[in-house]
Order: sequence, then structure tokens, then C-alpha cells
Amino acid sequence: MTGRLQGRVAIVTGAGQGIGRGVALALAGEGAMVTLMGRTPSKLESVAGEIAHRGTGAALVTPGDVEQRESVDEVVAATVAEWGRLDIVVNNAQTLAYNTIRRLTEDELESMWQSGPMGTFRMLQASFDHLRLTKGCVVNMGSGASILPRPVMGGYAMAKEAIRVLTRVAAVEWGRYGIRVNAVCPLADTPGMDFFDGETGAYEDLVIPDVALGRLGDAETDIGRSVVYLCSDDAAYVTGTTLMVDGGYNYLR
Repeated sequence: MTGRLQGRVAIVTGAGQGIGRGVALALAGEGAMVTLMGRTPSKLESVAGEIAHRGTGAALVTPGDVEQRESVDEVVAATVAEWGRLDIVVNNAQTLAYNTIRRLTEDELESMWQSGPMGTFRMLQASFDHLRLTKGCVVNMGSGASILPRPVMGGYAMAKEAIRVLTRVAAVEWGRYGIRVNAVCPLADTPGMDFFDGETGAYEDLVIPDVALGRLGDAETDIGRSVVYLCSDDAAYVTGTTLMVDGGYNYLR
């Protein structure tokens, strides 16, 4: 660890498990103070405990729901009240519903839309004034599933591609303020991937054989450290792009 983010303040949504947890640990490992936002306080407290145990960075537990604008506003306000600034926002929260288009319900689709694209939109609006002061950055979580969707991923892919479009527009609009906005499309060993395997039985047969590096990524050391790069000064001239952190997953098979 190099302390590349020492003194910077981040918010990570969906921080209680999976990629959100890995990103939070990676940011804190580089010295960042991280607000952990999510709907399950016990999971957030567990991640905060990991950060405290490692002795780098710091964590603030702020339970909240990105589907509610008031909740988003409260988390941003609590972050700035605690640490006096905001430098980094990682929009990771996303509900999942794997189903065919024929069987996908409007409630399932609405939940994915509200937690993903709309949750990202709410956080962008709520954090803008603070990011403008620090010339901060945003990393939004997309998915390779939106580039060439697989079966049962129609609703999820739609939500994730909307996030990537929002990323590019925000980068264009906010570049004048020195705010960088990028997207990451990850492939990692997470509870969401486990759920996909349970629903489809496709984990070993459809995923691993198509990964050039022959394994799923690690949420912290592979995905999290890629986010660290995008949030660091090393990526000062990178904005509006999508970084594929997927081990060379071949979506075109």
C-alpha cells in the first residue's frame, strides 16, 4: 500500500458485501476515510471492523437506501459533517433479479432501476457541490452483461447500461469543474455471482471457461484496487471511460 488516497474522503454504496466491501477495504487501505452506505447495518459494521483492524484509513457506518433521495442526502451530509469534505463517490448499490424477459416482473425491474441508475443519479446530484470543491471523482459500477447480455439478464443489463450512459454524460458535463466520472465493469467472486450460479447453474460451464485468466476476480485486490487507480492522481487524465476489470472475459463466445 502506498497511501495514494491519504486524507481523501469516499462514499461507497452497497458497501456491506461483495464488490462494495472490496472497494471500501481497498480505498481505506490507501489511507482514505470511507463512509459505508447500505441497507444492512450489521454488514456495514463488519466491514468497518475489518478496516479498523487493519489500521489504515477509517470508516463511518451510515445505513441508508439509495432508492430514497432523503436517505442519500442524509448520508452525504453525515460524511461532510464527519470529515469536512468529499472527494470520492463509488456507486455500487444494485439489486439483482435474474429472469427471462417473458417472466421478469415490473416490480423486479423497478427495483433494479431504482437501486441502480436512479440510485446513481441521486448520489451524483447530492454529491456534486462537494465534489466540485475538491475536484473529486466518481466511479460507477457497470457490467459486461450490458455489452452483450446473456439469457436471464435483460433487466439487469438494461439497468447497468443506463449507468454507463449516465457516466459518460456526467463526465462531459462535469469536466469543466475538474470532476472525473468513470465506470468499471467487474467480474468477481461475490454473493451476486453465487446467486447467479444458483439460479442458472452456469457458473462453471458458462463463466470460468470464457475468462482468459482462468478465474473470477477478487473483490478487493482485483476490483477494489482498480477503483483505487481511477480515484488516484495516476488517473488524473482519465474520465468518461469504462474500465473492463474482468480477467479478459470473452462476451462474444
